[in-house]
Amino acid sequence: MKIYEVGGAVRDTLLGTKPNDKDWVVVGSSPEEMTALGFKPIGKDFPVFLHPETKEEYALARTERKSGHGYHGFNFYFGKDVTLEEDLSRRDFTINSIAKDDKGNFIDPFSGINDIKNKIFRHVSDAFSEDPLRAIRLARFKTYDHLKDFTIHSKTEELLRKIVKSNEIKTLSENRIWTETERALSSNNPNIYFDILLRFEMHIFHFPGLAKTNCDSCDSPLVRWAELQINNKFALENNLPIPNNFQNALEILKKLVVIEDEANDKNILMVLQKIRFEQNEDLIKKIVLLPHLQKTKDLILRLLEVIKKTDFSILAKVSKEHIEEEKIKLLNQVIKESK
Repeated sequence: MKIYEVGGAVRDTLLGTKPNDKDWVVVGSSPEEMTALGFKPIGKDFPVFLHPETKEEYALARTERKSGHGYHGFNFYFGKDVTLEEDLSRRDFTINSIAKDDKGNFIDPFSGINDIKNKIFRHVSDAFSEDPLRAIRLARFKTYDHLKDFTIHSKTEELLRKIVKSNEIKTLSENRIWTETERALSSNNPNIYFDILLRFEMHIFHFPGLAKTNCDSCDSPLVRWAELQINNKFALENNLPIPNNFQNALEILKKLVVIEDEANDKNILMVLQKIRFEQNEDLIKKIVLLPHLQKTKDLILRLLEVIKKTDFSILAKVSKEHIEEEKIKLLNQVIKESK
């Protein structure tokens, strides 16, 4: 039984970047032996285990064979006879197919270290095109500061187009697509993710309305999603499992833009009735930084401050049939004081 550090952690170490997580591959072992050593099994499709102390992931060396569509369309073999090189050969990019042993020696059968030096994303084998998720993950990898300047090898570009042409990206679960998208929105370079999707036409399956990719005016992933939507005229598909906090940011922006279009009292009142300003104070303060609200930013912030000072508790003493009328009076007073 031999254990090697593999994947992104080895790559990032070679790039001089501190890895977020470490992954390990175990050669010459079995699920029974791993369990006996105290490792906790967590893998659904193939044997992956959590270390009893560090909680880092350890996976048995495995090979794979395409058996169906999509990300899960593979059969795996993880016998004790699977070698380290066989395991590394099934990985996506050469820069992710480098292993390190317990003595600090690097095992690099696919020249990943050389590709790191030359800043190149290059697939390990033509089997790359069998997994549509790899195309989406490449777009997300490019958002990393230490990988954003890497170029994509021409042969790898060909395989990306082959994946798109096969329509297999369409078979990926909406949850998986959103997971990659949210991670990209949380990166320092979210635009790059959507640039790659657009460049290789990967957007047609889950973001068919995507035409503009800029979404980095704010550092909040929530606001970035809203900005991407407004830059594409709110035409992006919503069949993804968008979390409520992302959807809330989008809806707030949609309503605030009404003020930008026509800042009359009627429109402002409508916005005040539909947005919970105090509950969304921090979010609103970020949303107004978007260029789309440049003209009304100061007005919106004044509305927020006046609302915070207004005593709405008096509505509790008003009868039900008059409460809406009195609330509108208070809101009109807020508008008056904000101008």
